[in-house]
Amino acid sequence: MIEIFNGALNEREIFARWDEIAAAQNCGALVLFVGIVRSGEEGEALSFDIYEPLLKGWFNTWENKAQKGGASLLMAHSKGDVPAGKSSFIAGAISPHRRAALELLDEFVEDFKASAPIWKYDIKEGKRLYARSRSKAIAGAGILG
Repeated sequence: MIEIFNGALNEREIFARWDEIAAAQNCGALVLFVGIVRSGEEGEALSFDIYEPLLKGWFNTWENKAQKGGASLLMAHSKGDVPAGKSSFIAGAISPHRRAALELLDEFVEDFKASAPIWKYDIKEGKRLYARSRSKAIAGAGILG
C-alpha cells in the first residue's frame, strides 16, 4: 500500500491504520522507518515533487518481492512542503516474523533513496531550491536525471 499526502505526515493516524492491517493479517511484526525533515544549512523545510505513476510502478515491484517472502510493504510520503521537525516519509514492513520484516525494510529504504522518483527541494529564506547535491539520478531517466 502506498499513500501520498499533501504536506507533513500525520504519524499517529498512519501508524494506527497500519497496526490494524498487521493485526488483520495476523502478523507478528510491523517494522517502521520514519524520515523526519531536519533544519540546518539546507533550510527551514523541504519540498517534494513526485511522479506518481512511476513511483507506483517502482513500489509494485517491491511489493511483489515482499509478497514472495510472505511479507507486505507500506509507504507514505509527502508532496509539497514539509517543515523541519515533521515527517515526510514513513515506510513499514509487515510479516509473520521480525527478521523478514527488518531485512525487507532495510533493503526497501536503501533502494527508495536511490531509485524512487521523488525530487527534493530545500526551502531557504522562502525560496524553493532543487537539492541537487543530495539527489541521485534515476536509472533510465535520461534528461530528467
